[in-house]
Amino acid sequence: MMTMNAKSRSWLLINLITVTVVLGLLPPVLPEYLVLLMTQSLIFCIVAMSLDLLMGYTGLVSLGHAAYFAIGAYTTAILSTRYGSGFAVCLFSSIGMSAGLAACIGLFVLRAVGVYFLMITLGIAMCFWGLIFKWNSLTGGENGISAISRPDLGLHLNMLDPVTFYYLMLIIFAICFVLMLLLIQSPFGKTLVGTRDSESRMRVLGYNVWLHKYLAYIIAGGFAGVGGVFYAYFNRFVGADDSSLYRCMEVFLMVSIGGRGTLVGPGIGAFLITFLKNIVSVYTKRWVMVMAVVYMLCAKYTPMGIMGYLKQLQKKGEERYEPDNEKYRSSRLEVPRAD
Repeated sequence: MMTMNAKSRSWLLINLITVTVVLGLLPPVLPEYLVLLMTQSLIFCIVAMSLDLLMGYTGLVSLGHAAYFAIGAYTTAILSTRYGSGFAVCLFSSIGMSAGLAACIGLFVLRAVGVYFLMITLGIAMCFWGLIFKWNSLTGGENGISAISRPDLGLHLNMLDPVTFYYLMLIIFAICFVLMLLLIQSPFGKTLVGTRDSESRMRVLGYNVWLHKYLAYIIAGGFAGVGGVFYAYFNRFVGADDSSLYRCMEVFLMVSIGGRGTLVGPGIGAFLITFLKNIVSVYTKRWVMVMAVVYMLCAKYTPMGIMGYLKQLQKKGEERYEPDNEKYRSSRLEVPRAD
């Protein structure tokens, strides 16, 4: 008989396959504007899922994760526009730069816990924003870097075509999702979850808790850099706003609204926030207030996020159809045993 855990995994796998098929079939029949929004959503799915590695699986609530996203974007923009570097060089250099900076910063920020860690990460992100804003000779300052060319993969593909670039982004998203899924299901990922639940217990068992959190911080920074690479190629422009307080809060909201510790939830949150932001901004300049209201409503009625709420509904549905074992045992007829 299949266990509940196996049933849940099968249900998740079926839904993921269905969503992937839908994402693959819809773009050719959708308006160009919706294809662009879906492409942008996939980019932020990667960034939000990378933050979920920290928030949901390691228990590190960071408000400065967008800094590594911006570092990846700026590294690609500088290498592409000033040095004419190819796709592979930009990709691996940007990932290395984001992960490398995460390795350096992690040595300091991981000495703090709780709200102190949250505020320190936010403060470091604002330092990056100030550096980007003032370093005109390298980052372009408030004007940013524009005219970033799309990647040339050597396959005679027109990357300026929205549908073609969308499919490239869908492939990159699928690769990143599988890699993160394998990570959290590995022994290392199980250790992160154990650290999140009880650091003292993991220390007693002999695990180096700080080292595991440090490695998770570096990996999350590297994946955020991947999102930054393709954001630079997609937008063909990067600016100081991409490392601002707003961008930090936006990524944080994607994880919180979608549901931390689920990996799928942040992806849902990325799609929801991206579409809502672009649609609401058409009708009002105060769309940030609308986003704040949406977050407050979600925090009040679904504190565990959308995926957490769906899991609760699924659990209630399963309990409704499960027989009460105590009542079942007490209602069975006792058959006297023959001597």
